[in-house]
Amino acid sequence: MVEKLKLPLVGVLFAVISIVLFTMGNPFNVGLCVACFLRDIAGALGLHGFLSGMYARPEIMGLVLGALIVSLITKEFASKGGSAPITRFVLGACVVIGALIFLGCPTGMLLRIAGGDLNAIVSLFGFVAGILGGMFFLNRGFSLKRTYSITKSDGFVLPIMSVLLLVVLIFFPAILNSSEAGFASFRAPLFISLIAGLIMGGIGFISRLCFVGGIRDSIFFKNFSMLSAFVAFLVVLVIGNIIFGHFNFGFQSQAIAHTDGLWNFLGMTLVGFGSVLLGGCPFRQLVMAGSGNTDSVAAVFGMIFGGVLAHNFGLASTPGQMGENAPIGFAIAATIVLTIAIYNTFFNKKPLKSE
Repeated sequence: MVEKLKLPLVGVLFAVISIVLFTMGNPFNVGLCVACFLRDIAGALGLHGFLSGMYARPEIMGLVLGALIVSLITKEFASKGGSAPITRFVLGACVVIGALIFLGCPTGMLLRIAGGDLNAIVSLFGFVAGILGGMFFLNRGFSLKRTYSITKSDGFVLPIMSVLLLVVLIFFPAILNSSEAGFASFRAPLFISLIAGLIMGGIGFISRLCFVGGIRDSIFFKNFSMLSAFVAFLVVLVIGNIIFGHFNFGFQSQAIAHTDGLWNFLGMTLVGFGSVLLGGCPFRQLVMAGSGNTDSVAAVFGMIFGGVLAHNFGLASTPGQMGENAPIGFAIAATIVLTIAIYNTFFNKKPLKSE
């Protein structure tokens, strides 16, 4: 019985942390949206010009470092990589382009559903469709090849970068760009955000929580244990939103949303499809990157690059409005992801040669 309650309790804990974050200052319906927060970090570093998306979000650094700390304590930290890192970089970029067309990653989607946003329900159907598409190729042999043990120091690269960015944010914040209005100007106190990220990163590593994995396992393996975490997450968040007066049921007047159902659906279809090929959702990629997986580091860097592309070329949506070039960006990203899926399923069968 206790074992069955573990994942639902993880969902409850994550929901409570999300409620704390948005009541303490994070954007409403966004306790922690990985795609949006990586985009904000890119803006803080001057990589795009979207004035409402510039802040070095401590939650992201906390996720990475929380996974690192727990993996070291449990002796599960393992430096590994070599499984098509460039392909993973490209897939990460495409995933975030899809997420920013919708305005949220899988985490953000659930947060928006819990706030009563029916646009996010539409996107959930797209997300599931993308997962089904990805599983079609996995079941036919899709593979980015195996990972290999690598130099231990390589696994610490992203955690060290996270520490350095935190140091700059705490002691030299003027070096970084910081939004004075809009999405990124809403933020919880720095150390509360950091602690929240550390907890979620550590628990995420222990639980192996993955938004893609929960849906995949329930559909294909009739294993609902991970899905139970998301159900608990949603239930507690709905209650919290009602208590704090943030629940707004409907399509219109949502805090961070647009009402174009087709593109809400297609944006998250791209996220689901790309995440399956990567082997995990954006949250899971950050956790694996913190525990030494450099292929996941490549995916995370790709996600940051995707956020840069989305805002520099008008692909990303803004509240109430689709990105001007979103259809073009989607078409290119979807073509790339589909090409990667087809090639690595049907044409890339030869084993890699050793040097």
